[in-house]
Amino acid sequence: MNKLNPEKLLNSKWTAVSPQNKEKHFIVIELVRDENERVHACVLEAVMTKNTYPMPWQSLKNHDIWQLGWK
Repeated sequence: MNKLNPEKLLNSKWTAVSPQNKEKHFIVIELVRDENERVHACVLEAVMTKNTYPMPWQSLKNHDIWQLGWK
């Protein structure tokens, strides 16, 4: 599993291990916070298509799905 600090995810780059719809590279463009200002989700944007995908930030920890950086 990838070790992550949710506060440092903004503008980080990710590579999908199994790309879908030719979307392989992503950037975290937004952090979604709760009422206590804790990060509970993030929004990823596909570099090629500009599609956005909200997801729990913890899903980026799964090394079988995501790799840190662009590979």
